[in-house]
Amino acid sequence: MYHSCRQLLEMAETRNVPIHEIVIENEMKHSDMSRAEVMEHMKERYGIMFASAEKALDQPLPTEGSLITGIASNQYRHSQSGATLCGRFINTVMARALSCSEVNASMGKICAMPTAGSCGIVPAVLISVGEKYEKTQEDVINALITATGLGAVVVENATVAGSEGGCQAECGVAAGMAAAGAVELSGGTPAMSMEAFSLALINIMGLVCDPVAGLVQIPCAQRNASQAVNALLSADLALGGSKFPIPTDEVIDAMYKVGKLLPVQLRETAMGGIAATETAKRITDKIFGH
Repeated sequence: MYHSCRQLLEMAETRNVPIHEIVIENEMKHSDMSRAEVMEHMKERYGIMFASAEKALDQPLPTEGSLITGIASNQYRHSQSGATLCGRFINTVMARALSCSEVNASMGKICAMPTAGSCGIVPAVLISVGEKYEKTQEDVINALITATGLGAVVVENATVAGSEGGCQAECGVAAGMAAAGAVELSGGTPAMSMEAFSLALINIMGLVCDPVAGLVQIPCAQRNASQAVNALLSADLALGGSKFPIPTDEVIDAMYKVGKLLPVQLRETAMGGIAATETAKRITDKIFGH
């Protein structure tokens, strides 16, 4: 039905329906599932996301080398302290994003959104925005479907793999997806969702993928937190009327081309960036014994 963000937006605007409606119909057509079956599948995935966003808030989880063990619960306590710079809401969003990363690193069950390395961004943002505005579970799931529709366009036309496009392709696309869904949850238009997606992606354009010791922990977890915040500020920019003159499809194409320009050392190989620092090398030796 659609193969680009432009087509997706045109279909939503022509019929005067939210983006999620077009995405649901597209999924029904290609999967031969009924609407009820599509929604049930998404409800199941939402349940996994919700559980991973909450699991590490109260108890540290064991991770390889203990590199990020306890970061979610620490951040969550800080969010409740009344002494934050960014406020309780933002810090709770970050804590939930970190929780998903901690669950992933402890071999727990997560939902790749769109990848395991960026699994915390969409859940943290949409769960928290839904909570903030007292939305129903169905509302949040619809926003999640909007996010998946945009992510699917990126998968079809570019990449979400850090090994191919750097962290911009993983956490960047996740931030865009989350921003688009947050706009819908906040009552914004389909066009605003597209603006938010573009803004989030340009804010992280060019970010490398440089996991310490080759593990999806540092700096992946911290980038889940930062890009959840990127999603929120991009959504607010769009809701406030900010316009980005470059069409969303061209932004995605630019991200893809930038990813291809990155040297192999900066694409998930742990051979460059923060992973190549002396301390990172010592951490690697300590974990793997070489």
